[in-house]
Amino acid sequence: MKALKIENYQGHFLTEDDDYETVDKIDKAILLRLVNLALEDGFEIDDYDGGELRNQAHQIIYKSISEKLNDLHQKRNQFRDESERLYLDEYEKYKA
Repeated sequence: MKALKIENYQGHFLTEDDDYETVDKIDKAILLRLVNLALEDGFEIDDYDGGELRNQAHQIIYKSISEKLNDLHQKRNQFRDESERLYLDEYEKYKA
């Protein structure tokens, strides 16, 4: 399923219940969930198209979030590697 989609001239995000809500209802918990989805291999969103979004608030929110999530998704392997290296010393220290 797509994490973000454009439908009926509005931007929508995927909820935990696999339903869709409009992007103007996003809060920080939902953003964190979307970030976690962007780190997975099957992540999918509709490309931003301002012509398909009639509501200006939806245009701004959707464009900003979609750009950042796409960037994170493209760099997910690099992000994972850096995260694992960051805690590797601590892990090795307390492993014994």
